[in-house]
Amino acid sequence: MRLLFVGFGTVAQGLSELLIEKKEELGEKYGLDWKVTGIVDMLKGSAHDPAGLDLDEIMAMVAEGRSISDYPNGGCTWDAMKMIERAEADAMIEVTYTDIKTGQPATDHIRAALARGMHVTTTNKGPLALYSNELVELAAANGVQFLYEGTVMAGTPLLNLIRETLAGSAISEIKGILNGTTNYILTQMEAGMDYATALKQAQELGYAEAVPDADVLGWDALAKVTILANVVFGASLSPDDSPCTGITGITPDDIAAAAADGKRHKLIGRVWRDGNAVHASVAPLLVDLDHPLAGVGGATNAMTITTDTLGDVTIVGPGAGRRETGFALLNDLISIAKEA
Repeated sequence: MRLLFVGFGTVAQGLSELLIEKKEELGEKYGLDWKVTGIVDMLKGSAHDPAGLDLDEIMAMVAEGRSISDYPNGGCTWDAMKMIERAEADAMIEVTYTDIKTGQPATDHIRAALARGMHVTTTNKGPLALYSNELVELAAANGVQFLYEGTVMAGTPLLNLIRETLAGSAISEIKGILNGTTNYILTQMEAGMDYATALKQAQELGYAEAVPDADVLGWDALAKVTILANVVFGASLSPDDSPCTGITGITPDDIAAAAADGKRHKLIGRVWRDGNAVHASVAPLLVDLDHPLAGVGGATNAMTITTDTLGDVTIVGPGAGRRETGFALLNDLISIAKEA
């Protein structure tokens, strides 16, 4: 399988580490024999070689701060669209920055790759939250796969669980903790910190950005519930269709009052079916201490899936991380290889 990386930041490098480490196992066990024929990154440069780039050397160059465009016998100055148009590749890995409001430039990258007959895997939430139905249809029309496990809960296989393991079950609701940053802050507040101190600590640990609005105002979780509404329930929602409230208004007094009542605050993303209508929301909710979601602390994610066959099924795991999110991409590539 000839691979094209569009974006070569933290997540792409996490996948690269896994591809290198597991190369023999991937070929022998899963039939995934791979080579990277193209890499393009807005800041780190570009390289293309139909015979295959040396991924170890590329990783070393990036670690040393050298431009990928300086790669010998393959370095170039192509931008993403030119790379997608010209690269000899079977599958594109789209891992550029996420823009929840426009889905760009990732959506155009995905459209172009699918139209060229490339399989696509992405961790980019913007295109899925805004254009999932269109992109799924485009992939089908071109006879290729479009996979996006890493857009929700990173490497924790929520979408695969629903699509494969729970096949045959009718799902009426999915709800849970979709943002590790806010869950970490709420956990620290319950331990006695105020909001500002907990947020600062989350930033120091790398859980929260310097401008943390996407997390603390609920926008990140909103993108994820929109994806779930559209790809699991077949809806056509956009993020603006659903109410969203973050955690900035929660006070230590609120935390204490909830604890006294045997409850715990969690930022809950929720998608549910009401007759033929599908709804989604993000808001801080009080969760009973005996509910599985209440015991999920720190930066961990968890989702409870309500089915007609098994009742409630809860999946818990990491919702972020270099290798964790890279694993979601790897899992998608294995799925593509199995169907090839």
